[in-house]
Amino acid sequence: MHYPDRVARRGDGDPARRITDVTLALLESEGYEAVQLRAVARLAHVSLSTVYKLYPTRDDLVLAAVAHWMATNTYTALEPPRAGETLAQVLTRVIRYVFEPWERYPRMLAAYHHARSGPGGQRLDNQGFAAVLPAIAPLLATLDEDYAADLALVLSNMVYALLGRFAHGDLAITEILPALERAVVRLTADNAPLAAAVDQAVTAEVTELAWNAEFGSPYSPGTATDES
Repeated sequence: MHYPDRVARRGDGDPARRITDVTLALLESEGYEAVQLRAVARLAHVSLSTVYKLYPTRDDLVLAAVAHWMATNTYTALEPPRAGETLAQVLTRVIRYVFEPWERYPRMLAAYHHARSGPGGQRLDNQGFAAVLPAIAPLLATLDEDYAADLALVLSNMVYALLGRFAHGDLAITEILPALERAVVRLTADNAPLAAAVDQAVTAEVTELAWNAEFGSPYSPGTATDES
């Protein structure tokens, strides 16, 4: 197995920091499966019992490492709404603030998804809300309460679904941000002219739909060659 070059040196900082640094190096270079407690202990120059004392399970260790990475690379300083910004502009800026670092480190996003789905994953949600909500709360407070709740519901579920598809390998990481940005536009724009096209559809002689990958659905009608 290839180990990352960035390993802790004996005596560098406290054991917990060395363990976290080694875990992050493994996650960034090789991914979640490379994080094994024995390997982490050896590379961090600590005993295996020390690792278990601080992080009883691999999930605990990965969760702590991802939380540290997020605090350092993702949730830094988010500006509050600027004068004259529209709702769409604010939401788009927040989404880019969160996801652009992930695009540069796709293995860390996969590790985040794994940690978020496991025991203690709520900690990562709380960390994200604590970083983002203070900046957007003043704007959301001016919206209709039901509209704000629906925005949060749709976007949060989209994020959950898109991350799941990425983690399972059927969506490129570079497709997540554009999909969310398009959703923001649709959710904040007047869609009446586009939706009015249904009046024409009921009288048009259209018998089938040409499937478009841009629909972004987790489900697909497949092709004739997909049939067994």
